[in-house]
Amino acid sequence: MSEAAGGDRARQAVTRDRILTVTGATKRFGAVSALNSVDFWVDEGEVVALVGDNGAGKSTLVKMLAGVHGPDSGTLEFDGEVVSLADPADAHDLGIATVFQDLALCDNLDVVANVWLGRELVTEGRLDEVEMEQRTWSLLRDLSARIPSVRDHVSTLSGGQRQTVAIARSLVGEPKIVILDEPTAALGVAQTAEVLNLIERLRERGHGVVLVSHNMADVMAVADRVAVLRLGRNNGVYNVADITTETLLAAITGAIEPPRGDLSVAGDRVDEHGRAAGVVSLSDHERHRRRGRDERI
Repeated sequence: MSEAAGGDRARQAVTRDRILTVTGATKRFGAVSALNSVDFWVDEGEVVALVGDNGAGKSTLVKMLAGVHGPDSGTLEFDGEVVSLADPADAHDLGIATVFQDLALCDNLDVVANVWLGRELVTEGRLDEVEMEQRTWSLLRDLSARIPSVRDHVSTLSGGQRQTVAIARSLVGEPKIVILDEPTAALGVAQTAEVLNLIERLRERGHGVVLVSHNMADVMAVADRVAVLRLGRNNGVYNVADITTETLLAAITGAIEPPRGDLSVAGDRVDEHGRAAGVVSLSDHERHRRRGRDERI
């Protein structure tokens, strides 16, 4: 039995609405091609892991989705409409929130001030501290977060608690997609479990989650689907329930590669049509999504 099949929470494919589709994204920095015709998509209530070795293009794709970099070519669709992100404010207004690895928290401020930093609630010309505190507690309860007091300074919190504050801040404005850049890096076992639980809560709330991680155990624990990048190109998109860690490592290192012109790569098993089990392509995913939508209509 594979580790995915034998897991406590093997994830089954369900019909979801598409939130984000990236098609043919290309980005160059001088002579360096950071992304080359990359396809990527995220559905509501889905955790998509984005994995790859250093230099694979993960950070460039994340910054493109966050509005930091614009693509040289390719399209980005959000809720079925082609959009252009000129800056991070555009991404936030559209409904894409990004929590970068450095978290960008102010250690000298309390939890409430960090959650509402730059978006403070004002009543009659003064900060509405009561409303901000109540809404902060509400966000933390929804995430089943363990924060002793929202009036504690962030400098007193553990790594997992700091990640919680950053995620709670990203939810102000009700984004449809939350991007988490290496959220468990440098965390201990207990703190990592706490962050993975937060990711589960985000999925339950209906958010699409993009998890950028080098930790394959974390990916296999919470992701529904994994997109592999290698040298700036797609090197496979997998349903987690059908694969093992070894398959992902092989795709990351280039031991297996997709056929030219397709996202598919060799998986652990072959289905009745001779295709690798657990592997999906953008075209396959689109057909399944449309069929599910038509059945609902």
